[in-house]
Amino acid sequence: MSETAKPKSNSTITDWLAQPQAARLELFAGTFVQKALPDFRHAAAQFGLATILRPRFHRRGGGDHPGGWWIVGEVDIQLGDDGFRPDLAGWRRDRAPEPPQGRPITLRPDWVCETLSRSNASNETILKMWRYHNAGVPHYWIVDPDTQTLAVYRNSAEGYVNVMVVQAHEHVRAEPFDAIEFNVGLLFGADLDDVT
Repeated sequence: MSETAKPKSNSTITDWLAQPQAARLELFAGTFVQKALPDFRHAAAQFGLATILRPRFHRRGGGDHPGGWWIVGEVDIQLGDDGFRPDLAGWRRDRAPEPPQGRPITLRPDWVCETLSRSNASNETILKMWRYHNAGVPHYWIVDPDTQTLAVYRNSAEGYVNVMVVQAHEHVRAEPFDAIEFNVGLLFGADLDDVT
């Protein structure tokens, strides 16, 4: 971490935005948290999910495509006093008719997906989960390359409710993208030619 990015307990969104983007920092409760550098498995899972969802949902919709979403990866998002850079995030077009703008984006996403890395698993499964819930993010997915699972959560008054955990060999319809079915193995190295 660079000298300018040393953690301090009273950092603000302005401090966060002043850091080099290459530092890959997020801001939780006034403290900078280093986002893990993706290894091959992390990057493959993140890209795999994006290639499944974007062609079908990142569009107006119609015909064989449900559409209705803006889906992007690794953009800076401000939720309250916290700053995030989720692996993937999505906004429903009926709530955001135009693509969210600015850095950071201040419009709350309707869906966030994080891919676990060994060095930051507790950030995604505890710290971010709690903060995303409090910010009202309706849907939270966690992709785990180690266990080759996809965990799907729905926001409720009590906290995130685990809707399902599915393994690489399974086909799934996962909310909020349950208009399509996909093979979870595509996130973990399965070849399109081998998936039925």
